[in-house]
Amino acid sequence: MDLKALIRDIPDFPKPGIVFRDITTLLQDPEGFRYTIDSLAEQCAAFSPDYIVGMESRGFIFGAPLAYQLNVGFIPVRKPGKLPGAVHTVEYELEYGIDRLEMHQDAMNGGCRVLIVDDLIATGGTAAATAKLIEQVGCELVGFGFIIELTGLNGRRNLPDVPIVTLVQY
Repeated sequence: MDLKALIRDIPDFPKPGIVFRDITTLLQDPEGFRYTIDSLAEQCAAFSPDYIVGMESRGFIFGAPLAYQLNVGFIPVRKPGKLPGAVHTVEYELEYGIDRLEMHQDAMNGGCRVLIVDDLIATGGTAAATAKLIEQVGCELVGFGFIIELTGLNGRRNLPDVPIVTLVQY
């Protein structure tokens, strides 16, 4: 299936010169969405994760059904102040400042195997920060799964040396 045909390009969003890869059109297509989750599951099953970790918010969209497909748990990583319990926190740099991500402290025990899933890898900053959260709790990062990779931004070089699955490259 040609997933690129299901991903809409929005020029000059969120600012001039940027081409936004909009996955909402992929999500609207039942066969395309199913193919996406099935493809990720097929390519990531060999990593044998105990948990899928997805980052707010589009990582939830793909991570939760992937966890269901692989029969493993799903753990959300959120922006500050969104989780009700005690959290682990990691700060990371953005091109325009600093941001934070949080994960419940009781989300997983040390020693588990974790696959991080998000819709897109650009510079890799959010995924790298999430990997640091996994490291904080003493779990093993077994890989990353992304729907889209923006290859020109070289995000892979900012990630730990584990397998990276991407379904579409631009």
